[in-house]
Amino acid sequence: MIVVIKHLFRRNYVGLSLWPFIILKNNDLKSDIVLINHEKIHLRQQLELLILPFYVLYIAEWLFRSFFYLSFYRGYQNISFEREAYANEHNLNYTNERGVFDFIKYL
Repeated sequence: MIVVIKHLFRRNYVGLSLWPFIILKNNDLKSDIVLINHEKIHLRQQLELLILPFYVLYIAEWLFRSFFYLSFYRGYQNISFEREAYANEHNLNYTNERGVFDFIKYL
């Protein structure tokens, strides 16, 4: 389910996935198939980790990588979940093709 919440996002962030929702910054983004695919990859990651552990691992990895890179943004860019989603967002069949726990390849 896709919902729009305009005031949730800052700077260049335009979408996020919170099981079972894809939340977007504006209605126009609903037609951005690459963004929607990116967020669907995150929904798949969340589901395979039974949702709550996904968020715990995501935040823990973000904090670790932010400390390592001395930058919250660089830390975000290097989270394994994000790396998998960015690497495969243009492959619209990826959620059907990916194996379970494929994000581990991006650690």
